[in-house]
Amino acid sequence: MRDKADYARKGIARGRSCVALQYAGGILLVAPNPSSALHKISEIYDRIGFAAVGRYNEYENLRKAGVTYADITGYQFDRHDVTARGIANWYAQTLGTIFTESPKPFEVEIVVAEVGAEPADDQIYRITFDGSVTDEPGFVAFGGQADQVSAALKERYSDDMSLSEAFAAALAALSAPGNGERPEFAAAQLEVAVLDRARDHRTFRRIRAARLEEMLAETRPAAEPPAETSEASSGTASSDTASSGTPPSGSSPSGSPGTAPDSPSDTEPPTGPGPGGSDRGTGLGGGSPL
Repeated sequence: MRDKADYARKGIARGRSCVALQYAGGILLVAPNPSSALHKISEIYDRIGFAAVGRYNEYENLRKAGVTYADITGYQFDRHDVTARGIANWYAQTLGTIFTESPKPFEVEIVVAEVGAEPADDQIYRITFDGSVTDEPGFVAFGGQADQVSAALKERYSDDMSLSEAFAAALAALSAPGNGERPEFAAAQLEVAVLDRARDHRTFRRIRAARLEEMLAETRPAAEPPAETSEASSGTASSDTASSGTPPSGSSPSGSPGTAPDSPSDTEPPTGPGPGGSDRGTGLGGGSPL
């Protein structure tokens, strides 16, 4: 059993960490993923999202099985009977059985998140390869070097963050030392989705293309202040004063940095499938084949 646990941990640690965290409007899911077709983040049910790291074929099978379980439960009983806790327990039983009975354990870690009507009703559960399930209030980092990412995320996380603030905290945590070689991410290297509390019925929406570029642009000025421009400006002003004794009349410093343009509103809805669209039932939704 110890050998199987070590085998699974090493396989999961080879990947990149993912994060899920609450913000004022719902739950944000962020995963480094250069593929536009093989998703790590998907929808399970009306207000429930799924994220996973590890072997794609293994967690994709689990995702499909989870969708089937949720649909059958909602059909037999009531849609309100389908909860993240129930799905997390079902995943825990499935992974626990595979770990104890199969010669090879699944090299996966899963997060199941459900957005509630109020922030206090939000639920985030983490399920590991051996079937252990934990309730993660506020935020969770899983897969890869999860300890380093979780420590960095803990320093930046706060209650009632806006979507832009939560996204900036997630990026800073994913760029923590020890979680890979890329300190910065481009839009094509990220998979981002939200469970939007303000939406009725289907809350899962992917953040793509232009909106994702805007959110990345919002995080860069704070992380990369124009220090060189400021130093050049102060140096120019000092040399002018030193040479003439007094600043030139009727003139203003020419090197002062300009103001940043207005950033887009955080309340702008993320782009994604329309109300009638769906990210369920296929691992290839929303992307072109590689």
